[in-house]
Amino acid sequence: MSVNFRPIADRVLIEPTAAETKTASGIIIPDNAKEKPQEGIAVAVGNGNVDEPMTVKVGDKVLYGKYSGSELKIDGKEYLIVKESDILGILG
Repeated sequence: MSVNFRPIADRVLIEPTAAETKTASGIIIPDNAKEKPQEGIAVAVGNGNVDEPMTVKVGDKVLYGKYSGSELKIDGKEYLIVKESDILGILG
């Protein structure tokens, strides 16, 4: 999971999980009706601020706000870069 990108300060690079393509009952969801994913894997983490060290680590599965961060493409893959404060929590 190595990426040629290193965030600065309190920023985290997240690889979003894929959006669901089917409902629990088996109905296929069209592309225009899919919800934006709100969870992903932290693939790169900044060093944090002097007064506040980072709590998120590379490999953590995180939950983030629906409209948080900026989308970017690195080596053909979609990523999201957010401030650590936009991360709601670390999943299991």
